[in-house]
Formats: sequence, structure tokens, C-alpha cells
Amino acid sequence: MNVFPDFGGLDGIGDLKVVIGAMLTIILVVAVLMIIVSAILWVVASSSGNPGLASKGRAGVFVAVGAAALAGCGVAWINWLINLGGQL
Repeated sequence: MNVFPDFGGLDGIGDLKVVIGAMLTIILVVAVLMIIVSAILWVVASSSGNPGLASKGRAGVFVAVGAAALAGCGVAWINWLINLGGQL
């Protein structure tokens, strides 16, 4: 017996997929821009001897990388759960 979610059972599911795809694209673009800005801030602050600003730049890089990883891993996790449900 194959158990799989009925994605066609709800009205507007196609629009929801488009909205989610657009949000993921925006999240990834903003995360990449934040990585670039934070990395520049980190480098400039480190070279000028400002440890407080350098730590904020480093934290910005790590937060942006984490956000991009969560956005990318969320799609893989949902696909894994759907495939796992089909094996039950």
C-alpha cells in the first residue's frame, strides 16, 4: 500500500507552492547578500583593529550561513518526510 499526501485535495495548493518557492528564493538571496556585507564588515573591522565590530561581522556571517542552511535543509527535510511516509 502506497501512502502519499494528496496535494491536489486543497484549493489553491499551486499558489501556495509558488509563494513558498518565492519566499525561499528571497531568503537565499538576502542570506547571500548578508554574508557578503557581514564578511566585508568583518574584514574591515579586523584590519582596522576594532574587535567589537569584527565580532558583530563574524556573528552576521554565521547567522546568514545558518539561515541559508535552514532554508535549504527545510526542503530536503520535507521531501525526506514525504518519502518516509510512503514507506510506512
